[in-house]
Amino acid sequence: QVQLVESGGGLVQAGGSLRLSCAASGLSFSSTGMGWFRQAPGNEREFVAGITRGGTGTYYTDSVKGRFTISRDNPKNTVYLQMDSLKPEDTAVYYCAAGTTAWGRRQGQWDYWGQGTQVTVSS
Repeated sequence: QVQLVESGGGLVQAGGSLRLSCAASGLSFSSTGMGWFRQAPGNEREFVAGITRGGTGTYYTDSVKGRFTISRDNPKNTVYLQMDSLKPEDTAVYYCAAGTTAWGRRQGQWDYWGQGTQVTVSS
């Protein structure tokens, strides 16, 4: 049974930083693309970042380029999202996802999902 468990969300002021973690189990982590999505109230879930199996390829939505960094630690079965220079519009529930690719922009391109962690950025 695949499980993805996110942690690290919280409340932060604009300009601050947070680091999200996603611990994976029940899958061959080093053979799996990993990603982060987010969903704000009233909005569809959107792709934020993705990372290839070996970590050599990363992908970002334009609005977070230069501010967010995705990384992974394969021996620890964990993927991270370092979020710097946070803005109020980054407020959302952030979801970890696992799939065969790391660049899929649509939810249907990912196979497994975590339960999400809330990130709130105050102005």
